Amino acid sequence: MSTNAPTQTDPDTGEELHDVRLHVNGIVHQVRIPGRRLLSDALRHDLGLTGTHVGCEHGVCGACTVLLEGKPVRACLMFAVSAAGQELTTVEGLAAPDGRLGPVQQAFKECHGLQCGFCTPGFLTTITAGLRDNPDPTEDEAREMIGGNLCRCTGYQNIVSAVCRAAEIARLEPEGEQA
Repeated sequence: MSTNAPTQTDPDTGEELHDVRLHVNGIVHQVRIPGRRLLSDALRHDLGLTGTHVGCEHGVCGACTVLLEGKPVRACLMFAVSAAGQELTTVEGLAAPDGRLGPVQQAFKECHGLQCGFCTPGFLTTITAGLRDNPDPTEDEAREMIGGNLCRCTGYQNIVSAVCRAAEIARLEPEGEQA
């Protein structure tokens, strides 16, 4: 996590700074951050990955959900230093390397699974992980899969449809071509 470099402090806060190596979307980033910097803030402000949204700042809404070693976590509840050395995937990392939409992104587009889009990154990462655990969910299982994420616009029906459509897209794609 930290190096043996001389201790430095943030000139604004006086907090000790830590050199941290974050592995995000397959790229290694070296950042110098306070120990209390939230992962959501490090992603957005230090790395410029603004797809991770911050809604409630209490871990309730799910807008800040990212994948840590493939599992969904709330980036607003986690210190960035605790993610050092682990693989993180943000919404920016869900597309294929050639820019094609991943199955969940494509399904959201086809099924009109978003309106304002604020909650969408958290839904996309949550569903990506959920479909790895359950690649063929029923509608009830799809509802359960997204139960920890809040949307104030859609009424959820199109999101549930998108979960089922994403599973179908993933089944139709040749192995190894999924984002």
